Amino acid sequence: MSRRELFGSLCVLVFLVNLARVIFAPLLQPAAADFGVSAASLGIVTSAAWLGSAAPRLPTGLLLTRFERHHVIAVTGSTLVLTAGLTALADSVAHLTVGAFLMGLSSGSYFIAANPLVSELFPDSVGTALGIHGMASQVAAVAAPLALSAILLVGSWQTTFVLIAVVAALGTTALVWAARKTNLPDAGADDRSVLTAGRAQWRLILTGIAFIGAAGFLWNALFNLYGDYLAVVKGIDPATGRLLLSAMFGAGVPAFFVTGWLADRVPYIPLILAIIGSFALSVIALTLVDGLAALAAMSLLIGYIIHSLFPALDTYMLDSLPDRHRASAYALYSASMMLVQALGSGTVGTFISRGAEYNRTFRILAVALLGLVCLLAVLDQRNLLPAGGR
Repeated sequence: MSRRELFGSLCVLVFLVNLARVIFAPLLQPAAADFGVSAASLGIVTSAAWLGSAAPRLPTGLLLTRFERHHVIAVTGSTLVLTAGLTALADSVAHLTVGAFLMGLSSGSYFIAANPLVSELFPDSVGTALGIHGMASQVAAVAAPLALSAILLVGSWQTTFVLIAVVAALGTTALVWAARKTNLPDAGADDRSVLTAGRAQWRLILTGIAFIGAAGFLWNALFNLYGDYLAVVKGIDPATGRLLLSAMFGAGVPAFFVTGWLADRVPYIPLILAIIGSFALSVIALTLVDGLAALAAMSLLIGYIIHSLFPALDTYMLDSLPDRHRASAYALYSASMMLVQALGSGTVGTFISRGAEYNRTFRILAVALLGLVCLLAVLDQRNLLPAGGR
């Protein structure tokens, strides 16, 4: 079996693990109605999913110094089957929060093991391969609001997790079968110490965290609370809000491919800073517009811009790290930046539930992000940031 066929099975599994992470955003409103609380107060549930995604990243890096990448990936699929089944039984906010955290574990472990493997399967086109892999992940984000709306027509929101568990079992089986038939790369054979990788690659790791941390914090808050924001501030009904959220995620599908392809051809840091700055400006613009047409346009624009950041940054990191440090250093970077991102929806949701205004909060965060972009641009001009590339 060729590497392309194994890559296809990875694209199926990444769809599932990302679905498990993003499904909680459109689920907040129906779950809040069942539990008799406000949707903003359930921001803790989405933060739990992202904290769960952050928690296993460093431990997974340690596992990758002892076990092959595809074995770790198979374990993440099995974990998703079990945790989705548990979450399907949720009958309280606390149970749902725990379930979200546990389901997040599978996505965190998956990306740490799979992204280095994808970059090693296609070393001459890292950005393009990561872009296609990211597209498959993004399709799940597009499908989540639409799938939930369809499920609510015939059942409860808990049914979603039963379906995830069933499909994840099938996807994991397919991945194991494909890996057994493929001649896998051994690029990580000398990667045997997370601490050694961290000491050697600390400048690149810190630069990656600086690029994604603040932008990810704002994005996490925006998309997880988007339905409530549109309802409270813009007067958009929940069903239409889910469609706009789906459009926002949908714009990310071409963004992954286009920017992944572009990242193979242009300098990394100017591309990344341009994307982050554009994202901050688009969020400010969102707070200033009204009307369904304008909100739809801004949803598409923001979705395209922010999803361009992920393949650009992953290509920068994975193409720059040497074989002997790739998985371990990537795990250190990913675990750290996810902890920052994961707090976005919970922090903003708590402020909103205590009387803060959505528009004001988003503007403050966006202006702060612009300030960070200016600082990083100055550092880059003085050659104080790693340029990246092998």
